[in-house]
Amino acid sequence: MRTEDASIITQAPRDAIAFLPAAELLSRYRRKTLSPVETVDAVLDQVDRHDGVVNAWCCLDREGARRSARESEARWMAGAPRGLLDGVAVGIKDNLLVAGMPTRFGSRLTADALAAQDAPAVARLREQGAIVIGKTAMPEFGWKAVTDSPLTGVTRNPWDTRMTPGGSTGGGVAAVVLGMGNIHLGTDGGGSIRIPAAFGGSYGIKPTRARVPAWPAAPLGTLAHVGCLTRSVADAALALTVMSAPDQRDVYAWTTPAPDFREGLDDGVAGLKVAYSPRLGYAKRVEPEVAAAVKAAAGVFEALGARVEETDPDLGGDPIAAWDTLWWSSAAALLQSYGDARVRELADPGLLAGAARGLETSAIDYISAQLTRAELHGAMARFFTRHDLLLTPAMPLAAFAAGHLVPPSSDWGAAWTDWSPFSYPFNLTQSPAASIPCGLTRDGLPIGLQIVGAIGADALVLRASRAFEQARPFGALDDPRTPAIR
Repeated sequence: MRTEDASIITQAPRDAIAFLPAAELLSRYRRKTLSPVETVDAVLDQVDRHDGVVNAWCCLDREGARRSARESEARWMAGAPRGLLDGVAVGIKDNLLVAGMPTRFGSRLTADALAAQDAPAVARLREQGAIVIGKTAMPEFGWKAVTDSPLTGVTRNPWDTRMTPGGSTGGGVAAVVLGMGNIHLGTDGGGSIRIPAAFGGSYGIKPTRARVPAWPAAPLGTLAHVGCLTRSVADAALALTVMSAPDQRDVYAWTTPAPDFREGLDDGVAGLKVAYSPRLGYAKRVEPEVAAAVKAAAGVFEALGARVEETDPDLGGDPIAAWDTLWWSSAAALLQSYGDARVRELADPGLLAGAARGLETSAIDYISAQLTRAELHGAMARFFTRHDLLLTPAMPLAAFAAGHLVPPSSDWGAAWTDWSPFSYPFNLTQSPAASIPCGLTRDGLPIGLQIVGAIGADALVLRASRAFEQARPFGALDDPRTPAIR
């Protein structure tokens, strides 16, 4: 049971600067009733107030952020803002390059060398005037769905600091929920945006693979997606509008101009054919509180005019074997460059064990896994000829004790994928998928609803998310603390 002193989600004034949506920040800058300097100061105040407890950040650039805020203020005062995000504070997961900052991947194997250039998504945000506050914590090389690492220690969930925020973008969700920036970039190779969004009570979207370009190339290849965590769907739509611009450094990236995901965002879901799958046809267990909240969320879509049908996509059972083959062989390839002796001395033992599995993968195993991916692609393509969207639980359980790979003293299994059966299938299929808060457990921990779309249907996933958010606002989850995450 949660105790009050274990939570640092507190009542906040609805207009508290650090919690204002991006559109409201920009409107106030335009009217000259608020300055980006005040915004950055408010965000850094939140960092000072809370980060010593949640451990969300692994690298902060306070002076750089304040300098950027002064430059943004000057542009707004001159009536010449740089772009769509001028003066909006953002955080970056520590596996994405930020020029002038180290990229440590949560690992003692990496060096403190400063990156010479930005990753594509970071570059696009800065070009539009966003202010980078720093980099957020992650497990070593993002190998697991909780956030602790040999380099940075344990990151905690602000709803109950004894609990994990999930992972691997765990620092990002702790930061965004506590007002430490509007937009937090993350990556998702098996649920690493959606799992923290569900456990941490934020919005998180994994767009269609390569809709947001990624660089440098990584062993996970097309399994991993770049997306974001935000406190509102509108902020995510704005972020994806900016980040989805083409970048020739990503050989898989879309070459067409980025759409404006804000257009049609409020068009609702009336008339859409929505599938609701409580277990994807194979999940062995879903906690009753989670199942009830997600079923009620499906009912909200029906009340909004969608045609909701309970049905499962034909995935042919749990696709975990194919995902494991790709994931662990990638981990093995990643660690090889660091040398066996250093890896054994410095790496997370769990990562070492997984990479050892990956070393046993044959070329035939790898190709077979890719062929399974192709079959899954086909199954979901056929499914989305009959349905516009798919609803599932984002997670089958609420957040559990921090510092553990699996829930302690339970029968959820030995691997983190055992308690996250709804996330990795949509990395295999490359589908856009989002997690949005849909309730709280009796212990006051968030529950997430997953919304999945067809390849390229990112705008529809955002639109459906917005419709649900308007019907069930994040701050209307029957808990006095939730205004802090509006």
